[in-house]
Amino acid sequence: MMYKATLFDRIQSVCDMNTLFTRRNVEFPTQSGALLRGWLYEPISKLDDKQRYPAIVMTHGYGAVKELYIDLYAERFVQSNFVVLLYDHENLGESEGVPRQEIDPNKQIQGYSSAITYLQSLTDLVDPDRIGIWGTSYSAGHVLVVSAKDKRVKCVVSQMPSISGRRNLKRRYKSEEDYQRLLKALERDRKQIAEGGAPRIVPIIRPEEQADWWNFFDVGHADQKDAWRYKNWKNEQTLRSVELYGQYDPEDSIENRSSCPLLMLVADHDTVTFTEDETELFEKRIDEPKKLVKFPGDHFSAYKAQFELTANEANDWFKRYLQ
Repeated sequence: MMYKATLFDRIQSVCDMNTLFTRRNVEFPTQSGALLRGWLYEPISKLDDKQRYPAIVMTHGYGAVKELYIDLYAERFVQSNFVVLLYDHENLGESEGVPRQEIDPNKQIQGYSSAITYLQSLTDLVDPDRIGIWGTSYSAGHVLVVSAKDKRVKCVVSQMPSISGRRNLKRRYKSEEDYQRLLKALERDRKQIAEGGAPRIVPIIRPEEQADWWNFFDVGHADQKDAWRYKNWKNEQTLRSVELYGQYDPEDSIENRSSCPLLMLVADHDTVTFTEDETELFEKRIDEPKKLVKFPGDHFSAYKAQFELTANEANDWFKRYLQ
C-alpha cells in the first residue's frame, strides 16, 4: 500500500526557540478507499539516525475538524518526543469521503486503525509496538472501541467519552412527541435516499437551543488569532448521522478491552456526554491499569479553560505507558 506525504512549509516554534518540531501534511487510505488527510508532527531531537519514536493517533469529536484546538494537544505531545498523527475524519474537513458531512462512527473507528497502519509504515521514524490513541467526545468513545478491536493499541486517553448514543439522543429531546417526530423524519430520509435522492442536511448545532455548544463552535466567539480554526468546519450533518449516532453504544465493546491502559478525563458538569455515564462506566466496567481525572467545567472546558490540566494528564499517561 502506497502512502503520500507532502512536506509542510515551515518548522514551527513552540514555547521558546529551543523547542522545535516539524509538521507536515500527509494523507493515507482507509478501508473504504477514501484518503484521510491530516498533520504528522515529528520531534527533531533525534539522538541518532536509527532512533524510532512512540506515536499517538488523534482526531476530533462529533462533526469537528483537526483545527479546532486539538492541534494544541498534538504540540504538547510532540514536545515530549512523540510522533503525532492528527487527521480529519472521513467525509469531514480536508479528508475525502461521501456523503459529505456524514458522521459515521463505523467509518471513524476504521479510520483509527488505518492511521495506525500508516504510522507503522514509517519504519525509520515510528516504533510499531508503541502506539497510543487519543480521542475526545465522540472520538473518545471510538478509542474505547478501537482498543477492544485493534490489539496494536498500547495506551488510550479518552477525554469526555460518548458512552451511549441511544441514551444521549433520547435525553436531548424534550418530549416523546419530539422524539417520535425525529423517527418519522429518519424514515422519510431513508425513503428519499433509496429512491436516488440526496440525503437531507440538518444543523449539528442550533444556537437557540445549545448555547454552550455554539459558544465553542461559533467563529464569532473566537479571538481574532483563532479565526483560522473555523475555516474547514461546517455546521452541517446528514440526517442519517443522527440515526447512526442513536445506534452507536461504545459501552458495548468494553468487555473486550482486556488490560490496555486507559486514562479517562471527565468534566464535572458535562451535559453533552454526561458525567454520570462516564464515571459509572469507569468505576464498574473498566479494568486496571486505569486512571480517572475529573476537572471543573462543562464539556467544552477541556479545550481552553482546562487545557493545561487535560493536556498534561494525557501527556504524562502516554509517557508512562509508551516511553
